Order: sequence, then structure tokens, then C-alpha cells
Amino acid sequence: MAISFIRIDDRIIHGQVVTRWLSEVKVDGVVAVDDAAANDPIISKVLKGAVPSGLKGFVMPVERVLKRWEDIVESDKQYFLVAKSPVTLMNLYKGGADFIKEHTEINVGPMSEREGAKKVGPNANITQEEFEAFKFLNDQGADVYFQLVPDSKKTKFAEASINFNK
Repeated sequence: MAISFIRIDDRIIHGQVVTRWLSEVKVDGVVAVDDAAANDPIISKVLKGAVPSGLKGFVMPVERVLKRWEDIVESDKQYFLVAKSPVTLMNLYKGGADFIKEHTEINVGPMSEREGAKKVGPNANITQEEFEAFKFLNDQGADVYFQLVPDSKKTKFAEASINFNK
């Protein structure tokens, strides 16, 4: 399969992702999945610009990724798949993109404080809708864990969910 790393990060593509995670995994490109970012030409251009030279950068809405899914997974290229929200990944999976079959780990980076969100770990605040999406992905066999950068502590979803339910 051509997906070598999956991440959820509310900043999508930014310096920390580029400098830390992309140096840890072998990739030829980044596929960012977010409807709002893909439909905003300025944000899309900024996100593509954050991808280091030599790597392809794509910013696409869920529907386009679903239409291109076979091309992505059958490619000889390796991709870093990143979404702003677990809800986006859940919708992608429900739409037919079975990324869990071949790549079970889902790394979760920062999820900012927002109204209605509960803190579940370092820089990780999730809403009820996001909790349900994480639970869905976990129930499908995904190994969901919260980890900001490669050398920081990993917190499994099961442990984080205890904090959510307090």
C-alpha cells in the first residue's frame, strides 16, 4: 500500500510535521484531506507550500480522495496522509477508503482547545463528535495514539478516552 503514515493534526501541514515527522517516515508526497482547506485557494496554496521541495503536496476534499483512492494506494509512491479531524478520516473510511487494512496506526497531533472539547492528553482536546470518530476508527482496528513528535510520549486512545469520560 502507498500510505506510509497517517496523522490527524488540526493544523494539517505545518513546520512541526515537515521538520519532524517527514524526516522519520519514507514518503514521496503528502496527501492532506480537508474539505474547507481544499476549497480555499489561499489556504490550499499555503499548505502545499509547506511541503518540502522534492515531495508532492496535495490538498483535497474527501470526495476527490475517494475518487482517486485506487490511484493513491496502487501508486509506487509512498504518501503521508493527514487530516484535520478524525471525523474526516472516519468519513473517508466509510466512503470506501480502507486505509486501516494495510496501515493500522493513526498518529494524532495537536487538537486545539475549543468550546465543547475536553482535554485528553498533551495538546489534545476533543469534542464528543471527534471522540465518536476516534472510537469508530479504533473499533475498525486502527491503532490510534496521541503523539506530538516522534520522541514524545505516546498515549493510546484507550488511555486518552478515560480522560474524556471523566
